[in-house]
Amino acid sequence: MDFIEYIGLIAGFLITCSFVPQIMRVLKLKSAREISILFTSLTLVGMVLWLTYGILHGLIPIMVWNVIGLVLIIILLAAKLKYGRQGTE
Repeated sequence: MDFIEYIGLIAGFLITCSFVPQIMRVLKLKSAREISILFTSLTLVGMVLWLTYGILHGLIPIMVWNVIGLVLIIILLAAKLKYGRQGTE
């Protein structure tokens, strides 16, 4: 693995991990009113397209982090659909 792939892995890690605090907050508060359904949906579509791009080009960092990111954004979308109109805040 070369230096460029390490940069890709680190960048993917940081971007993907950025969803974790938001998911934890939504699940803890049981409120997703502040989460935009449009943002979440567009992010989901974007990740699917990035994953497709990564697969077609055999780019491991893009494939790995977009699969993980897809799982996280699906959790966030599910939480939005479940808690979007209710909450304790």
